[in-house]
Amino acid sequence: MNILILAAGTRNKIVQYFKRTFDGIGNVVATDASTLGPAIYDADKYYIVPPINGPGYIERIIDICKKEEISGVLSLIDPELSLLATNEDKFKAVGTTVVGSSYELCEMALDKMQMYKWLKEHGYNCARSWMEKDAFYKAVDEGIVTYPVFVKPYRGSASISISKVYDRETIDVLFAHEDDLMIQELLKGQEIGADVYIDMITGEVVSIFTKKKIKMRAGETDKSVSFKDPELFALIEEFVLEAGYRGQIDIDIFEINGQYYISEVNPRFGGGYPHAYESGCDHMQLILNNLNGVVNHKNIAAYDEGIYMMKYNEVKIIRGGGTVID
Repeated sequence: MNILILAAGTRNKIVQYFKRTFDGIGNVVATDASTLGPAIYDADKYYIVPPINGPGYIERIIDICKKEEISGVLSLIDPELSLLATNEDKFKAVGTTVVGSSYELCEMALDKMQMYKWLKEHGYNCARSWMEKDAFYKAVDEGIVTYPVFVKPYRGSASISISKVYDRETIDVLFAHEDDLMIQELLKGQEIGADVYIDMITGEVVSIFTKKKIKMRAGETDKSVSFKDPELFALIEEFVLEAGYRGQIDIDIFEINGQYYISEVNPRFGGGYPHAYESGCDHMQLILNNLNGVVNHKNIAAYDEGIYMMKYNEVKIIRGGGTVID
């Protein structure tokens, strides 16, 4: 029973947690496009692979799955999630399960305008968004929305190329120099992160961990504290089941005047997941159970409130730059 973690990058803790869970059971294999991806050195084995958009990439990953007898494969970056879902049948053919959601849901997570429309159509509170700047200007004139707002690529991840904008002139400049932008209402409230696991066999939500974000850094949670709210758990479960997610997902939520707003979904392990794991929500074990054909039972909010997470920098030293395994 071996697992493959793609695009391991700097997610050392994720690799370490899988190593603990698979200890004595199987190997944890990791990949990255560079020998300077520190997380690969925490795995039992690692491979250096081409960029995900490079020729022959998916064939390379499938070859690794065959060679290492991989039972489950997952990625830690958004752009690769759709690629795995698209090629799910190819992985099944070599005995490997893609740990993740459907292609449609992975694409919706990347396309922020599509996500907004889905949330609005299904009655969930969310940040109002516009693709056309003239429609946004009309909304401003009518008092529907006020500055500042966010201008961002409608399709993207990791908070890349996001601008906080305070006036019409800046929006005009941004739209004149870049295509495929959207304008999104700035939500002002308590930001919340939810780490959720949906059983891949039954589709049932079996684990939810929620945290209030205290500080962000480079688009990821830097400091946070655990909390519980049955109303929020019910909202998350309703949303997840209605959308149809599977496996591990990360949800960004805002609490504004007692109301919860769903912001974004990442159908993968988020950067703040170590908070959940260290608080007792071992989703690696849930994945292992599913790969073994074992159904996980619901155990929502199986953690204490008031547990703080504080990230800090560590250093990985490798003599000679590491050895590439072929």
